[in-house]
Amino acid sequence: MYYDALRTFITVVEEKSFTRAGEKLRLSQPSVSLHIKHLETEFQAKLIDRSPKHLYVTTVGKMLYERAKQIVNLYEKTKEDIYAHQHTVTGKLRIGASFTIGEYVLPVLLADFSRRYSEVEVEVTIGNTKRIAEAVKLLQMDIGLIEGQTSDKELRITPFMQDEMVLVVPIAHPLAARGTVTPDELQDETWVVREEGSGTRVYSDYVIRAFGLRVKKMITLSSNQGVKEAVIAGLGITLLSRWVVKKHLQHGELAELSLQSEPFLRRFSYIYPAHAERTRLVEVFLSSLVQKLE
Repeated sequence: MYYDALRTFITVVEEKSFTRAGEKLRLSQPSVSLHIKHLETEFQAKLIDRSPKHLYVTTVGKMLYERAKQIVNLYEKTKEDIYAHQHTVTGKLRIGASFTIGEYVLPVLLADFSRRYSEVEVEVTIGNTKRIAEAVKLLQMDIGLIEGQTSDKELRITPFMQDEMVLVVPIAHPLAARGTVTPDELQDETWVVREEGSGTRVYSDYVIRAFGLRVKKMITLSSNQGVKEAVIAGLGITLLSRWVVKKHLQHGELAELSLQSEPFLRRFSYIYPAHAERTRLVEVFLSSLVQKLE
């Protein structure tokens, strides 16, 4: 095939040296010379004149150089198109996502994935961590993205990114301007929290216990949006992902408090059935997920 010979010829012309062309293509100098000779025989014309110190491309050689670049580029593009056709990813991908991920993180990740794999139909179901884990276990979803934890032995869990939880209060709260507070200053507050089974609720309960906080009253809502709006309205304080409250902090609708020197961090994870083979669709999605976050 003349593809290799044409590629060698292009490299010789661009490097202005048989030796450098051979080094670049990892070919011996005799192999480079043989490729050029094959082309000259094929076209029955001198393509390159050489002297001990210089290399000259003939008029025919210049003509071939321009055409050769087009031929090689077309070959490479055709090769890529055929590979893409044979490896096209199609089908339906059922993704389960807990609220914070499904409402704030997943749309960003799916935008790139959908552009790259336009043939894939994506169906997203949003629920709390407990519900998503149960659906994945029952094979109602292909992959789950959760913000909490699961100890279910029928599921494999793998962290894929870190999330920061933020303690926020209404802008009119007496502590709103403080920035940093002590646990004593947060005693007997009304907390607005997510429902049982939510990863955000699990983390909120952990912080309340860890800092020995007495809760005056607890208001439970089943969505991040509901919790956020309740706090903005002055119903209490809460702990939510920075993804959820970022814009409201920037716009001065909520105030952030720090309860410790280190930030509150948790992990987002993906889960899948432990005993089921991951489909190509799932593998491609996870690969895209990791690449996007790198």
